[in-house]
Amino acid sequence: MSDTIAVPTLSPKDFATDQEVRWCPGCGDYSILAQVQKVMPTLGIPRENIVIISGIGCSSRFPYYMNTYGMHSIHGRATAVASGLKAARPELSVWIVTGDGDGLSIGGNHTIHLLRRNFDVNVLLFNNQIYGLTKGQYSPTSEEHKVTKSTPFGSIDHPFNPLALAMGADASFIARSMDRDPKHLQAMLLRANAHKGTSFLEIYQNCNIFNDGAFEVFTEKGTKLEESLFLEQGKPLIFGANQNKGIKLDGFKPIVVDLTEGGSVDDLWIHDERDFYKAQILVRMFDDPMLQQHLPRPFGVFYQTDRACYEDIMTMQVEEIIVQKGKGDLDKLLSGKETWKIV
Repeated sequence: MSDTIAVPTLSPKDFATDQEVRWCPGCGDYSILAQVQKVMPTLGIPRENIVIISGIGCSSRFPYYMNTYGMHSIHGRATAVASGLKAARPELSVWIVTGDGDGLSIGGNHTIHLLRRNFDVNVLLFNNQIYGLTKGQYSPTSEEHKVTKSTPFGSIDHPFNPLALAMGADASFIARSMDRDPKHLQAMLLRANAHKGTSFLEIYQNCNIFNDGAFEVFTEKGTKLEESLFLEQGKPLIFGANQNKGIKLDGFKPIVVDLTEGGSVDDLWIHDERDFYKAQILVRMFDDPMLQQHLPRPFGVFYQTDRACYEDIMTMQVEEIIVQKGKGDLDKLLSGKETWKIV
């Protein structure tokens, strides 16, 4: 008799709840929800072993709409709650849904520490460059000079670059996709799930009420192929409506070459997801004023590496102590080495 427990065949509908989806009509969150629900049945994970944890914001209503376990936690602390859960129940598939305000403002500190610790969880950061839930204030990713309700004369803040921040925190998996490219988003969700460690996926999400069209040049048919660069492992960086442009490196500086005017594919930058140094260039290709040229925005997996996960190291440490010292002595542990006797 086999002890194998068969996982029932599931469909996207199995991951939808009976809750009314309450986002503004036309919000990019609808597409992200649909792609997550399409991907989940392909993972072969029972629904009771999947957990969606969110903070506060429009994106953070996600757990209500996923027929899995979930928690709508507190502002900026989804990463902390998820860390505790993964430490206690490492066998669970944990997904963190957050936004540019929730995850990079009040929750910024928690985000960077989650990334450096490298729990085996998946972070989906919805970036719409605005505070949508609280009605249109500028966010940590809003561009300079952004006029909003809280910056009527234009923002003077320099914005965060989420992927550069993740690189600085030594994240082990960094990627970017967008709400209006369903196939690409599904592919990135699968890649994030397959990674052992913290996967950080930034998703450009259109807020059609307070910041409509922020990413239009990357999503609209007339401009997408000219403005977007889709990264593929082991392939040259080529873009353009006719695949007639490429990126090559001049030292550490990326430059655009026209393949119809003497440029050679052989000279182009070949993407390597495990190249830490080139990933540093990729995450900043669109916002470095020193480049002095217009560059396409990269999408795909920028960087991934293999690094031990926090929960695995913690378990090994506990087991090692038990094996070496037998049953623990709580009084001795609490007193530590800095004790003395008064005589």
